[in-house]
Amino acid sequence: MLEQERDFYDAHLEEWLHTLAGRFVLIKGQGLIGTFDTIEDAIREGGSRYGLESFLVRRVEKTREPVRIPALTFGLLNAGNQHAAPGPGATT
Repeated sequence: MLEQERDFYDAHLEEWLHTLAGRFVLIKGQGLIGTFDTIEDAIREGGSRYGLESFLVRRVEKTREPVRIPALTFGLLNAGNQHAAPGPGATT
């Protein structure tokens, strides 16, 4: 998931470092959808355009900090298949 978007980011990083350093890019497929001052603005736009479809938001910078989402790490949220069949005892 997001392999195409990550490849697109990596292919354009050097170019973007000259013009977009420090900004957040919104990428869908092989396209740069927009650039933003804050991650919140980029995510808001991505959610507005694509809803539950995947999209990539990343800061344009030389070094990449790992993303840590404690709720996922500790199993409080599930990032798995959202279309899985309901478990035992679930009602539909």
